[in-house]
Amino acid sequence: YGRDKDGRLAMRFGPLSAEGGERRLNVLITRAKKRCVVFSGISGDDIDTTVVEELSNEIETKESALASLKRAETALAFKTADVVENKGRVVVTGMGKSGHVGGKIASTLASTGTPAFFMHPGEASHGDLGMITAGDVVIAISNSGESDEILKILPQLKRRGTPIIAITGRASSTLAEAATVHLDAAVEKEACPLNLAPTASTTATLALGDALAVALLDARGFGEEDYAMHHPGGSLGRRLLMHVSDVMVTGDRVPKVRLDASLPAAIVEMSKKGLGMTAVVDDQDMLVGVFSDGDLRRTLETHDNIRTTPVAEVMTRSPKTIGANKLAVEAAELIQRHRIGASGLLVVDETGKLQGAVHVLELMRAGVL
Repeated sequence: YGRDKDGRLAMRFGPLSAEGGERRLNVLITRAKKRCVVFSGISGDDIDTTVVEELSNEIETKESALASLKRAETALAFKTADVVENKGRVVVTGMGKSGHVGGKIASTLASTGTPAFFMHPGEASHGDLGMITAGDVVIAISNSGESDEILKILPQLKRRGTPIIAITGRASSTLAEAATVHLDAAVEKEACPLNLAPTASTTATLALGDALAVALLDARGFGEEDYAMHHPGGSLGRRLLMHVSDVMVTGDRVPKVRLDASLPAAIVEMSKKGLGMTAVVDDQDMLVGVFSDGDLRRTLETHDNIRTTPVAEVMTRSPKTIGANKLAVEAAELIQRHRIGASGLLVVDETGKLQGAVHVLELMRAGVL
């Protein structure tokens, strides 16, 4: 690889630059028995580091923007009280890139216990202002603080008495001065080399929105269970909302034999129900013990004739159990902690009566284990 006739050095290195190039390079290096020698006509000065430098500058600019927000942290805690005390919803609005950031802020607020939605400012002046009801709060986002679409709806918002929290980069802007509360998201410069494209400013605005959401979350006492209620499809939702009763098998699907049953009868029941174990109960269906695959292996090692062996003689007495109203994640933790294995847990009520069984596969299907 070298310079072309114009003296340009392409930053492409054949197969190594293509997909899977790192594997080819790995093969070259690892096949060396003693050492790997690289011959190159390219010096470090020939490598174009412009892209790396631009990326580094962008990161530094954004870090500087985030650091500048620290000055607002103390004031932010007090300013969010305007929203906390309000019993309505939070309506977020913004134009262009600010609108995209506003959509994310509204989503974060809603998922952390503050009812919120995004309203497009252009549509607001054509009827969507009807979305705003008494008691709502508006978060208006504009880096310049002079976005025409937002300024057009300011008189209507003020006439309704709607509190306005403005997030701008200019404290002296029309929006900032008209707002009930102003959150300063000013940055020294954008990460864009032209200092034009919203980059550092959008990062700062997003950070302020997240800080606002977290402050509200804390003020409202929003906990894990509340979060799970808002995210029933996520792993946390499954972990905190799914109960044993949702995943256990019941009725005829539960393997069980009487206390006076023979070992062959217990083996047949285990095979028929396919859970790798069977409960052993008395005449009132009270759980006495469990006979599992592990018990069967141990029995075969110690008993020459299992045909005449009663299951009560080789079962495990006082097995680990769980209640139907417990969380499914508690069943998973119990199985893992006591290394119960694939057979799972038996489910009993408060008196010890057999109600069902939780199999490891059911916990896996539910995404709990």
